[in-house]
Amino acid sequence: MTTMTETSARFREFKMPDVGEGLTEAEILKWFVQPGDTVTDGQVVCEVETAKAAVELPIPFDGVVHELRFPEGTTVDVGEVIIAVDVAPGSDDAPAAPAVVQQPVEEAEPEAPKGRQPVLVGYGVAESSTKRRARRGAEVPGPAAAAVQAEINGHGAKVAESRPLAKPPVRKLAKDLGIDLATVIPTGEGGVITREDVHAAAAPAPAEAAPAPAGASTEAPAPGAVPQAPVGRETRIPVKGVRKAIAQAMVGSAFTAPHVTEFVTVDVTRTMKLVAELKEDKDMAGVRVNPLLIIARALLVAIKRNPGVNAAWDEANQEIVQKHYVNLGIAAATPRGLIVPNIKDAHDKALPELAAALGELVSTAREGRTSPAAMAGGTVTITNVGVFGVDTGTPILNPGESAILAVGTIKLQPWVHKGKVKPRQVTTLALSFDHRLVDGELGSKVLADVAAILEQPKRLITWG
Repeated sequence: MTTMTETSARFREFKMPDVGEGLTEAEILKWFVQPGDTVTDGQVVCEVETAKAAVELPIPFDGVVHELRFPEGTTVDVGEVIIAVDVAPGSDDAPAAPAVVQQPVEEAEPEAPKGRQPVLVGYGVAESSTKRRARRGAEVPGPAAAAVQAEINGHGAKVAESRPLAKPPVRKLAKDLGIDLATVIPTGEGGVITREDVHAAAAPAPAEAAPAPAGASTEAPAPGAVPQAPVGRETRIPVKGVRKAIAQAMVGSAFTAPHVTEFVTVDVTRTMKLVAELKEDKDMAGVRVNPLLIIARALLVAIKRNPGVNAAWDEANQEIVQKHYVNLGIAAATPRGLIVPNIKDAHDKALPELAAALGELVSTAREGRTSPAAMAGGTVTITNVGVFGVDTGTPILNPGESAILAVGTIKLQPWVHKGKVKPRQVTTLALSFDHRLVDGELGSKVLADVAAILEQPKRLITWG
C-alpha cells in the first residue's frame, strides 16, 4: 500500500507517511502550499513534527493542490489522507469545488496485514485494525478549505503569487516569534527572508505618543517593576510531540535502568589553554573549537581504555550487548524541547572531523532540522549543563544507552596548585551509568580517566 490513492482518474490523495522509527502520528506544523498551487514530484508541501523531530514531507506526484484535509496544529495519525491533488487539471470529470471527504472521529478499519512494513517518506504503511482515537484538531471541510487555511495562515488562496520566500527553519522561527512573514522586509539574495530579518521584525518598535484614556495614569512603570500577571490562576499546555516523547522516555529510563551517579571536581586550566591554542591552529580553521570538543575527545579516549562502559542491556534475551563503536550523543536544548542527536562513529574521527561534526550537530538542532535517524542508535551521551551556569547535576540516561556525562560550568575558583592556593579554572563532572551494565569500579575508572585528561590534556596523545 502507498500513501497515495486514486479517487478518480483525476484526483490522487497523499497520506501521512510513517517517517521512521515506528511512529504512529505527527502534528502538521506548517503548510507550504494552498489549494490552487501547482506542485511537482519531490516538492515539500508541509512540515510535520513527530515525537522525534520536525520533518519536511515531499509529495510524490505532480498536479494542482485540490484540498488540504487538516489545518496547521492538527495531530494526524499515520495513514490519514492529508492532501488531495488534481493530477489532470483542465479535465471535465471533476467537481467544481474540492470534494468533501467525511471521516468520522472513530471508525472501524479493515484488518491490517500482520507484521510492520518498513517505509520511507512518501511510501505508506498498513492501516491500523483498531479504532482511531479522537482527533486533536478540527478537520477542514472540503468546500471551505481555502478560506479556513487563509484565515489560519494570514493569506489567501493565491499563495503561489504572494507567498514570502524563506527557508523552513526561518518560517519556523517566524511562527515561534508570532511574526507574519508577509510583513517582513527581505534582505537576502533574490528577496529571500533571512533569520536576521525575522529578528529585526520581532524587535519592539519605538512607542508613539498617544493620548491616554480618561482617568488613566500617564506615568511609565518604574524600572524593575513586576510584569503584569497572566489572566487566570493557571495555564495549561498540551503535552505532545517532542515534549511528550521526552516525558515518556525519561520515565521509562528512570524506572527501568538502575541509575548510579558519581562526581569529580577537576582543574581544567590546561584544557582551557589548549582550547585557546587550537583556535589559532591552521588545522582547525573553519571549525568551532570550545571546551565541549576537548571533553568529547576525553570521553572517547576513556571509553577506548574502558570499553565495557559502551554497552546496552537486551532485556528480551537477557544479554549485555557490547558496542565496538561509539555514537556520541550531545544533549541539545531546542525550542521544541530537549533532543539528543548523536555523532555516528565518533571514535573514528580525528579532532578536526569531530569538531566539524559537533558544530553541524548543534546548528542543525537549533534550527529544528534534526532528523529521526540522527537521534537513533546513540551509545553514550554528554550533556553540558554548564552553559546555564549550573555546577552539575544527576543526568538521566538516554533510553538504551549505558552512560551519560554531565559537564558543569567552568569558573575561577581557589585551588591548591603546586602547593599554593591559586585561582584556577575548575569544573565538576557527573557520570550516570546503568548499574546492570557498569559496576562502581568501571564507572569510577571512566570518570577518573576523563578528569585526568582534562587536567593534563597531553594525555589525549599518550592515551588516545
